[in-house]
Amino acid sequence: MAHLIRHKISNKITNTVHTVSNKSQAKVSGVFARLGFQAATDEEGLGFAECDDLDYDYRQGMQMDDGGEDVDGDSHYQRDGTGPRGTLKTSLSLEEAKPKITSWDAGWNVTNAIQGMFVLGLPYAILHGGYLGLFLIIFAAVVCCYTGKILIACLYEDNEDGIKVRVRDSYVDIANACCAPRFPALGGHVVNVAQIIELVMTCILYVVVSGNLMYNSFPGFPISQKAWSVVATAALLPCAFLKSLKAVSKLSFLCTLAHFVINILVIAYCLSRAREWAWEKVKFYIDVKKFPISIGIIVFSYTSQIFLPSLEGNMQKPSEFHCMMDWTHIAACVLKGLFALVAYLTWADTTKEVITDNLPYSIRAVVNLFLVAKALLSYPLPFFAAVEVMEKSLFHDGGGALFPDCYGPNGQLKTWGLGLRVALVVFTLLMAVFVPHFALLMGLTGSLTGAGLAFLLPSLFHLKLQWRNLQWHHVFFDVAIFFVGGICAISGLIHSIEGLIEAFTYDLPD
Repeated sequence: MAHLIRHKISNKITNTVHTVSNKSQAKVSGVFARLGFQAATDEEGLGFAECDDLDYDYRQGMQMDDGGEDVDGDSHYQRDGTGPRGTLKTSLSLEEAKPKITSWDAGWNVTNAIQGMFVLGLPYAILHGGYLGLFLIIFAAVVCCYTGKILIACLYEDNEDGIKVRVRDSYVDIANACCAPRFPALGGHVVNVAQIIELVMTCILYVVVSGNLMYNSFPGFPISQKAWSVVATAALLPCAFLKSLKAVSKLSFLCTLAHFVINILVIAYCLSRAREWAWEKVKFYIDVKKFPISIGIIVFSYTSQIFLPSLEGNMQKPSEFHCMMDWTHIAACVLKGLFALVAYLTWADTTKEVITDNLPYSIRAVVNLFLVAKALLSYPLPFFAAVEVMEKSLFHDGGGALFPDCYGPNGQLKTWGLGLRVALVVFTLLMAVFVPHFALLMGLTGSLTGAGLAFLLPSLFHLKLQWRNLQWHHVFFDVAIFFVGGICAISGLIHSIEGLIEAFTYDLPD
């Protein structure tokens, strides 16, 4: 008994000494942080990682056996960084934990994001860029693949053993970490605003393209493109009542497959006219006024960085993330390049903003109806994501929201909250009616938020958070991407706005 008491007293003294030592190190590190030096000491980083790790386990409901079991995946990407755990238990069982996805599932999600309907505007980019436009399709794929990887790298920190530990969960967390300690919430606000703009603009583009496709499918009907956009929006009003996307996801999956089939049909038609291809029209010169808009179109067609942190965090084997990014972007680059080139060679100078408008009427009507269905069923995805971001940041942000909670005590959406959702749907309609120019809007969005989320912010965050671990060529790539992306974004933004002003001034056709 006396031996047991002495042992406990010895442990208490040892723990007290360690606590005092750690507090003194934290104070010294805090002084350096206030002076603007990077982050913290290795001990603080490890402590932060462990606290985040425990919080993650609590939230996700993980349960580990006493003996510990092997964890799937590379140990360098496990959340604790040390392999199996000890005796950590929670009230939830493993069956109730959030299911993980395979690298193929993750690849399918990325493919849906970068191989969607907006490839229909790529031949128009070749019209104003020629071979340089094709080069940019390849270049954008390489850069977006790289920035996606370095964005995920910013989620991790090295512990004292040099093992990667995931200490952040989202794009917003990364942005906040970069602006800490002086402006800990500024980065998150910037990213949230950029996300909302991009998601809402995506919804607007779906309404614009739906009206455009219907108008060109039935040119004999006395209905304008704007009127068709109103009809499309009437079908989208039920989106305001969405509580989840389970019902939509299955139909969206089928429509995505249909979209690939439609792309094949367009390419098959173009191949049937291969003898008439206008190779002499593809040149190295560019339209200085229109080409920056093409840059925005190409960049926007590759943006997927918004959801990559969540996607990687839900993978069974996060170590396969880099390989998944490689093959999805290689496939996208090849398919987009072939589609854009073959379509442009077929119609050359008569290439329209939405390439299916060039098809013969008999084929165009069928193809466009499928594309309209795809657009209408794709609309709920960015709409629901935009609503979630706005509700979380403005209406129920842990008591720090600007406005009252839009949900009642029983979890039901309040009437005025539903009214705001309907107002968002109506806003996308109004934008589509008053700015019905698909290519110009796509270029504007790609230049305004696409370049920022895909080029500028990932490279800047990587330099800030991973500076101590970067080699010289990583620093060179990040700096080069930041400056080139900044120039392209500013140039594309200016020329897109000029194009919209010109379209309104001279009443150019939609």
